[in-house]
Amino acid sequence: MEEEDEENMEQDPNHNHWPELPNPPAASSGYGAGTKRCDSGPSKALLGLSGSSTSKFLMNVITVEDYRNTYWPKLESAIDQLLTQSPGDYIPISYEQIYSCVYKCVCQQHSEQMYSDLIHKITSHLESVSQELQASSPAHYIERFNLALAQYMGALHSIVPLFIYMNKFYIETKLNRDLRDDLIQLFTDHVAEKHIYNLMPLLLEAQSTPFQITPSTMASIVKGLYTLRPEWVQLAPTLFSKFIPNILPPAVESELQDYAAQDQKLQRELAQNGFTRGDQSRKRAGDELTYNGSSSCGGGSQGYR
Repeated sequence: MEEEDEENMEQDPNHNHWPELPNPPAASSGYGAGTKRCDSGPSKALLGLSGSSTSKFLMNVITVEDYRNTYWPKLESAIDQLLTQSPGDYIPISYEQIYSCVYKCVCQQHSEQMYSDLIHKITSHLESVSQELQASSPAHYIERFNLALAQYMGALHSIVPLFIYMNKFYIETKLNRDLRDDLIQLFTDHVAEKHIYNLMPLLLEAQSTPFQITPSTMASIVKGLYTLRPEWVQLAPTLFSKFIPNILPPAVESELQDYAAQDQKLQRELAQNGFTRGDQSRKRAGDELTYNGSSSCGGGSQGYR
């Protein structure tokens, strides 16, 4: 075992030979004097180490300089790629390596700095996203907001699991929060909140203009805004109610005539846009509206009213 450890340490110029574990290890105690305690560190029995092998394991300290010059740059590069990837893109990063880097840094008590660096990195990215949206024309504003939201939420599906050790042994334990909640709040604060009052009038206009945007785009944005801040429902209750169940109170008999009038208005709008004039391309667009409307928002073929 000692010869194997020495060989591994020689292969690692930083002498940071740590085992990779599939699940967050249980906290343990009994670390020798002069070593850096890892509150989330694995026990000797869990690692299968004993005697001098354990001593070597405990002495592999990651200094602040090691973290700043070696470990954080690897994490930062991976975060950059995840934040900017498009759906379906292949990202040439080693998830196992990044997962291992996070684990080592947590065990060496760099969690606080790593969390601060992560928040700063993502905040800087979101501020750039917000500036790009601000420069968008009204014609492209909705689609670009939808892309920014979808891209960010997709990135979180990878970023949060990669930082699971930091979340479990620092954010949840010491901050009493959750990493995913914190990162969603960043998008709310630095992007959505800055654009909500420009976005909502465009969404309301789009819902009254058939075929201006696809139903799937409308559903994605409305559901996303509700996830970010449920109270935004009050800005457009009727719009949100088309995609979020139980937003409005149950319908009463006196309102049925209003609903019928809205349906008739939609039919007139469809006719004015050529839906019934034998235009095959328009018919296909109408078919797409009906299909997506029924599958995405449970609204049947009513479309946007």
